Parts: sequence; structure tokens; C-alpha cells
Amino acid sequence: MQPTNEFERLIELTELDLDYSNLQIQLEDLTKLAARIAGTEMSLVNLIDSYTQWSVANCGIDIQQMPREESICQYVIMDGKPLEVKDLKEDARFSQRPYVVDGPKMHYYYGVPLTTGSGVHLGALCVMDKESKDISPENQELLVMVANQVIRRLEALKTIKSLEDRIDELHSSKLKVSHDIRNPISGIIGLAEMMKDEVKNARVSEVIELLDVIQKGGQSLLELADSILHQEDRRAEPGENEFSCDTFTQKLQELYLPQAKVKQVRLEFEVGQENSSIFFSKNRLLQITGNLISNSIKFTPVDGLVRISVSVDVSDEASASNTLLIRVLDTGTGMSAAKIEAILSGQVDSETGTSGEHGYGFGLSLVMHLIKKAEGSLKIKSELGHGSEVEVRLPI
Repeated sequence: MQPTNEFERLIELTELDLDYSNLQIQLEDLTKLAARIAGTEMSLVNLIDSYTQWSVANCGIDIQQMPREESICQYVIMDGKPLEVKDLKEDARFSQRPYVVDGPKMHYYYGVPLTTGSGVHLGALCVMDKESKDISPENQELLVMVANQVIRRLEALKTIKSLEDRIDELHSSKLKVSHDIRNPISGIIGLAEMMKDEVKNARVSEVIELLDVIQKGGQSLLELADSILHQEDRRAEPGENEFSCDTFTQKLQELYLPQAKVKQVRLEFEVGQENSSIFFSKNRLLQITGNLISNSIKFTPVDGLVRISVSVDVSDEASASNTLLIRVLDTGTGMSAAKIEAILSGQVDSETGTSGEHGYGFGLSLVMHLIKKAEGSLKIKSELGHGSEVEVRLPI
């Protein structure tokens, strides 16, 4: 079950380029406000991608994610309007869900779609309780206003990130300028020194004084250029909008180990340690790699393995960019040559996972779309019944 504009919905969610594990502090006040308006014990801001419902902010309940097909909010984005379930135990869609049968034994649910200005539903703001509730029409309208505020916050975060990226670009330009001016300045200083040596024997004091000025001025500029370059040399950690191989891998573990544990699939990571000091932009990396990992977990049976490796290929040429190399290998069901061709052409049909997970058919198409946009490449090695290996190369 999916909205008719599912691919457009996923692209718009991806354009926000969110870290789903790092939004609680920005949205916590809105979840508290929603719970207070509704008079409920719990509230969540849920964003839904191809495979997963990400609870990016919460109040009264500690939950980070669940499979999309097990969520209630999937019906909110499907219908695009508020959904109220008075008694979850009496609704066949949810009566056997763990959050109803076991802890926290939810009884009541009310969800409002998180709708962008273009009419796309990215997820839902929902309020829940262990007891029956009756939310007045006036308070329902207030919840819609809170949901709209959530969207505005997410869009503001995107704008801030874009500005920070611009600053990073300016920083890179500054370093390039420093490199570019250093060589000619060194040449000026060297020439001045040579001229001084030549004229000393002729005892031309005025010329020597002028050459001293040239040399000292050039040396001052050279020290300035060096100080700029040394600012970069002193950087030991990636910036706010950057990853290193280590920090990128740590983030992937944080986000996707829970999915692997639920499926009882081993998730292993390999890091190119020799490139740990190379930093690269976060742009779209979590969306690209996360979809690949979720897809591998989905099609890998219990006790299977998904291995992710992250490294940087360093270019030997000063003018060429380095390349981020991401490999996702699994011991899953594998793919036919026709399926691989469909992925590479951006056309993938939905399939069901090894434990009955519903497929939504757009995760890998989205990955291909993002890789093309980043001017990267995607390679797939697979055989039915023998797992898959996906390799992504992105310029950084």
C-alpha cells in the first residue's frame, strides 16, 4: 500500500537530506505541545521512507523506528488526511501489533499528515494513549497547525544546512586561493634574495633597501597563506556537515543495527582506516546508503549477513576529486540479470522480503536517481540464491 505519488514523495523527503537520529532537540517542543493539546500521554513525529518509519522526535515514549508495514502512520500518508482509531485492539489492522498487545499497550491513536507546500505527505504527527480519548474539533485544528509547524522547521533546517554548505565551499575556495598564491609569492621572495646577492658586491645600498622591502613583504604574504593552510592541517574532526569514514560508519550503525537485530541478520562494517582524516560532505549519503542497507536486510534471511564497507580512493592528480567507495554485500536471495537491469534503468517492481516484509518498489530507484544526481556510479554483482554486492562510487 502506497500513495499514488510515492516516488515524488520519496524524492521530496530525500531533498530535505535529514539525519533521522538527530532531530529530537529541534522538534521536542512540538511533540510536547501536541500531547498537551490532545491530552494524551504520548506523541511522535514520524517520517516514512521506502522501508522504515523513523520516529524523529518523541514525547512520553522511547522509540526510534519500526518497519513501515507495521506502522499506523502509513495509512495517514496513504489517505492524506487525519486518522483517528478509538480502540486499536478492535481494529484488525493493528490488534496484533506489539505496541498494542505488549508494551506500551496503546489504545488510542490520532494522526495528522505532515504535508509540504506541494501537497506531498512525508509522514505524520501522531498522539497516542493507553486510554480512550476524545479530541475536540478545535484541538484537532490545533494539531494540524502543529503539524504544519513541523514541516516549517524541517524546511528551515534544510535552508540552514544549505547556507552551511555554502560556507564550506567558500572555505574550500579560500584554501585553493592560498595554494595558488603561495608559489608566486615564493618566487618573488626567491628572486629578491638572488638580486640582493648580485648587487651586494656593487654596494648599491638603495637597491638593497628596496629589495629588503620586497622580500619582507613577500615573506609576510607567504606567512599569511601558510596560516590559512595550517588552519586546514589542524582539523582533526569533520565539520558539522561532513563525515569521515569513521563517523559515517558510526552513523550507519546507529541507524540500521536495530533493523538488523529485529530481522536477526548480522550487520558488519569495514572502514578504510588509512583515509580516516579525509572529510566529505554528508549530502544524500544517508539516503543512498540507508536504502541499500534496508534493501539488503529485507532480502537476507534470518542468520544471514549484510556487510558494509566504506573507504576513500585518493586521486593521484591534484586537479581530480577523490572518490568515496561504498560496498554493501549480503547473503540474501540475490537478483536475476533482468532485475539488475531494471534497477540500473531506474525501474523496479515491488517484491516481498524473506520474512514477509512488504516491498514498495522505489528504494533502489531512488538510490539510482540520487547517484546520477551526484554524478556517481552504481555497479551490482548478483546471482539468484547467492546474495548480492552493490558498489557505489561518488566524487567527493
